[in-house]
Amino acid sequence: MVEYILIFISAALINNFVLSYFLGICPFFGVSKKTSSAVSMGLAVTFVMTITAIVTNLLNTYFLKPFDLTYLTYVAFILVIASLVQVVEMFVKKTSKPLYNILGIYLPLITTNCAIFGLALFGQLRDYGLMQNIFFALGAGFGFTLALVIMSGIREELEFADVPKYFQGVPIAFLTAGSLALAFMGFAGLIS
Repeated sequence: MVEYILIFISAALINNFVLSYFLGICPFFGVSKKTSSAVSMGLAVTFVMTITAIVTNLLNTYFLKPFDLTYLTYVAFILVIASLVQVVEMFVKKTSKPLYNILGIYLPLITTNCAIFGLALFGQLRDYGLMQNIFFALGAGFGFTLALVIMSGIREELEFADVPKYFQGVPIAFLTAGSLALAFMGFAGLIS
């Protein structure tokens, strides 16, 4: 059990997909203007990451490796992610129209979110078993959500701050993201 907790903490804090690997930057900047949309996007990405980890692990373990089809890994993983995102998009549209409108274009863009594809590939490259992959996905999703929520909180406060003209908007968002990445680097060496 300790191994799973360490995988979770490592994925969430130490090797945060957004702030350490710079994966998933598009929704990180696009949806982090309001905390409510950041939480919703983070939960949607976490859900897709977890299901992706399960499906890609099973696909890799029981189909790609045994039949020596590992050269199809990228294509198979992309198809899995695209299919899962379509299901999530239809579910959100059916159950919560306001949430669907808030997430807008960023919901279908989960398909091209490189953090999810990176998760699938990292799980395979690290040769994680099913449970390890699930904890890795949950940790990565939690870390993604955490980064979004922190960034959205800062950006909401920056709306009322006296930011110099040339730093307003995207420049201050990039400076903030860089500062957050430096802060998360402080977790490096936490788990050896």
